[in-house]
Amino acid sequence: MTLLLTHTACLDHVTPPGHPERPDRLRAVAEVLGEERFKPLVRGEAPEGSLDSVTLCHGEHYVGELRHIAPQSGMIYIDGDTSMSPGTWEAVMRGVGGAVAATDAVMSGAHQNAFVAVRPPGHHAEVSKPMGFCFFDNVAIAARHAQRKYGIGRAAIVDFDVHHGNGTQDIFWHDPTVMYCSTHQMPLFPGTGAIGERGEHDTIVNAPLASEDGSAKFRAAFENLILPQLQKFSPELVIISAGFDAHYRDPLASLNLKAEDFGWVTRKLMDVAETSAGGRVVSVLEGGYDLQGLKESVAAHVTTLMGA
Repeated sequence: MTLLLTHTACLDHVTPPGHPERPDRLRAVAEVLGEERFKPLVRGEAPEGSLDSVTLCHGEHYVGELRHIAPQSGMIYIDGDTSMSPGTWEAVMRGVGGAVAATDAVMSGAHQNAFVAVRPPGHHAEVSKPMGFCFFDNVAIAARHAQRKYGIGRAAIVDFDVHHGNGTQDIFWHDPTVMYCSTHQMPLFPGTGAIGERGEHDTIVNAPLASEDGSAKFRAAFENLILPQLQKFSPELVIISAGFDAHYRDPLASLNLKAEDFGWVTRKLMDVAETSAGGRVVSVLEGGYDLQGLKESVAAHVTTLMGA
């Protein structure tokens, strides 16, 4: 059975008017996953994560500083894209806790796979720097947690968000035990993710795509570059940075994918997990800023997970 973890506290991270990363994103996800066809999902609340979990990936000074500046009222701007409101800290910690709890559920065998519907996203957060709407890197924390608690030797994080996960790459650049694979549009924010960025141990796999590349080139990037590397790496857990902003309706990019592409790539990653990870997959929501595109894409992704 597929586990769905989310929390209403993630709606309380308020962003400025007109900001693409808004509470309505999570409402759209909740709406589509509330449909009859998703009734078999096992639903739970994302618990609050611990600071101990966060410091598996982020510097203690940075974590303390972020907690210290979290406002009691009003809004503070960290950079042009990234701001905090009074509800931000709990929302961020529910994201961490959801990713960790989903990892526990999947690693313990209670569930085959899990989808964590939380916001703000996390894959742009570097070891000591928030950016690109992100504060803590949920998928990175999930990977480290799986290693620490369950002793797994190899975890893979696969990121099909349209923006490159510079934070995840930063965290695992020197680490031979975690493979990070990404398709993303270039040139685009944050400017990282060139094919030559491979990490110290050749465990970073970047497959940049150009504007308008569309479904065929996206699928080819997986078939020709990412999937062979993943299979060779033989991960014991597959974690997905599930961003849906490569959808053709999305306002922030122009890769022009369709919902079925997300279903296709989900199936391919489940196949990798079947081979080496006992089918264990943890997926965490990242981007996706057109509400209709987000609904269609999440539906395709989660339907595929449920077919495990």
